[in-house]
Amino acid sequence: MATSPATPRAPRNNYGPTTPATSRVSATISHAVQSSPHYATTRRHSLYGVEDRVIIDPGSRIWKVGFSGEGRPRDLFYAGGSSGAPLWRLRRAVDPVERAEEDRILELRLEDCLRSVFHDSLLADPKARKVILVEHPLLPLYIKEIIARILFENQVPSVSFAPSHLLSLFAVGRITGLVIDCGHLESVALPIFAARPLFPQIQTTPIAGSHLTSHLRALLLLFATYLPPPTSLSTSINVPAANRATRVPQEVLTDAVVEEIKTRCCFVGDVLDSSTSQQQQQQRGETRGGDDDLGSEMDIPPSDSSFTTGSEFGGGASQPDSEFSIITGSRQSGDASGLAGGGGVGRGEGYLQALANMYKRHSTATDIQMRVMPPPAQQTGTGRGTLIIPGWIRERATEVLFEGGDVDESSLAEVVLDALLKVPRDLRKTMASSILVSGGTAMLPGFIPRLHAEIVRACAPPPPPPSPSKTPSPRHEKPMYDKYAGVRPLLPYFAILNNPNPPLAASERAKANAGKAPAFAPAMLAWVGGSLAGALKTGGAEVARERWDEVEQSQNMADDSMDVSDDPLREGPRKSILPDWTRMPLPMGAPPANANAPTVSVTSA
Repeated sequence: MATSPATPRAPRNNYGPTTPATSRVSATISHAVQSSPHYATTRRHSLYGVEDRVIIDPGSRIWKVGFSGEGRPRDLFYAGGSSGAPLWRLRRAVDPVERAEEDRILELRLEDCLRSVFHDSLLADPKARKVILVEHPLLPLYIKEIIARILFENQVPSVSFAPSHLLSLFAVGRITGLVIDCGHLESVALPIFAARPLFPQIQTTPIAGSHLTSHLRALLLLFATYLPPPTSLSTSINVPAANRATRVPQEVLTDAVVEEIKTRCCFVGDVLDSSTSQQQQQQRGETRGGDDDLGSEMDIPPSDSSFTTGSEFGGGASQPDSEFSIITGSRQSGDASGLAGGGGVGRGEGYLQALANMYKRHSTATDIQMRVMPPPAQQTGTGRGTLIIPGWIRERATEVLFEGGDVDESSLAEVVLDALLKVPRDLRKTMASSILVSGGTAMLPGFIPRLHAEIVRACAPPPPPPSPSKTPSPRHEKPMYDKYAGVRPLLPYFAILNNPNPPLAASERAKANAGKAPAFAPAMLAWVGGSLAGALKTGGAEVARERWDEVEQSQNMADDSMDVSDDPLREGPRKSILPDWTRMPLPMGAPPANANAPTVSVTSA
């Protein structure tokens, strides 16, 4: 097919084929910045423009950073290094000297993180980028003050502080709802009405990702099986794997290994029947069946072992390359009934043993083999060791998130219901039908449907008291305390916006809301909301660098004029410019409907 030569088109009036010559002012003569020859203004809305704000979501473990207007972060990284250690914890040192040392170490680590954000992750100049900080509602003020100081020392134009719960609602196109954030250190439920967070109704619990990690580590130490690498190839052929099986060494369960097991192997099972659970918990393996007699001595842990929390284990090893394989019909994992006959079992092991007896009968998950690095004392073997993870641990380790403890350790369902109880009555139906789940712990498969089922089960009326066998006493007995009787009428209206598998709705309101949120990952909701807020040129309270410098200068002058000792815990006036809802009055809401209504006086004749 012949083609005619292309005829040159005449250039348009507003476009030249060559780059127009422009006179640029030298930086030494004037500070004026000339525009690009192809743009009419210095602010270019392009890939290399400076209008997009930097969105930073600083979690205690994982940071998510990127630019506004984008649908996903540019980078995610562990702030505490490859081991995944959190930057801060819920506790703080009491001694002033120790606290000052902790703050100094935290400041150095935050400097490294923020330097990595701009120079490694985003490749952006901090002097030309405004920053939106996605803050947790309970983020301590001293941490926000350290982050703001580091950013302003790097000449950031301004820093905006936006609540993470509110931004999560923005990401799904809502301004009213009940947001529960299941993070690493704690889980927080916060009602939001008309884009105004109701901070007095906030509810929190320490049952979160770190609690699950400690519980999972304890279960693996007691019930998992470790196969060390054979010393030679002939040993791997001649010696059976059951003879080489030992108890899991603590050195194998590093923080990286436990985190990989939690994120890649664990999932949330179905709801357990409370009556069946109590019945089977009472029937602790007093008698053993024929199958239980097949267990070897590796199923019984040593008598000197005790329940150990995750904070007592150190994980300094790097994250190994793990390989998983499914074990069909395997009996390598320790049988919980074997623990019942073991002597010298401590109180913590007895509790875990009762859980094992109950959960093994309610689990159909398959055991999994995981290739792990052997301890340093076993480095002479061939290859890697094998960690056998029982299937019931994979499925039922997450039950700790839905089992409430004492007053300070409410379950996730109780946190949601307690927040609803504190909300005004006319807002409860709206909040109950607009529940949003965010946070990294909510990424576990089956987490959100299980949370909905737990909320419905917690609202159920308490069981009736057992009928007395004898003649009842003539005095009147007090009824059983029913904590959630006030929210029981909301059962038909409960709906989770980002539920991937919503149940059949019992009301039109629940049907219109359940599962209608965009398919963002729960861990990304807050960052996506911050990206949307930055693209719309909105956000929370903004602190400009000029204002920060003024307060800093006034504070330095006050420190020079006052002859006082250097107290690291002294509150300075600089902290008053940072937003803190615990120290400032809440914004006034809408005026009452009858505020301007004329008053009518009625006089009696």
